[in-house]
Amino acid sequence: VILLVVMGDLVQQGIMQSDDSVTGTLMVLATMALLTVGVSYVSFRSRRLRPLLEGEPLVLVEDGRVIERHLARERLTMDDLMAQARLQNLLSLADVRWAVLETSGKISFITKDG
Repeated sequence: VILLVVMGDLVQQGIMQSDDSVTGTLMVLATMALLTVGVSYVSFRSRRLRPLLEGEPLVLVEDGRVIERHLARERLTMDDLMAQARLQNLLSLADVRWAVLETSGKISFITKDG
């Protein structure tokens, strides 16, 4: 989403400026596209750089106990965590064996009974 906003802003600046050429706008778009593809390729090929570029899953709840420092690290509140649990039909974190913040930003809940 951030990439789309940045690209939109850069294209808008190229179009709205007094310069009537399209060259600057095309250069910005080509640079952003090459950077996106380049980072994606490096992430795919290099196992060492993947955690740096994509992040790693983070355990937020273990055996029903919330790991407060992990919530603080990701700037999540208990309300955020409980809202995500309710969306997955969980009434209490005591029923959760693991809650993992995935690299996509979603929280996966694994219950104790299954």
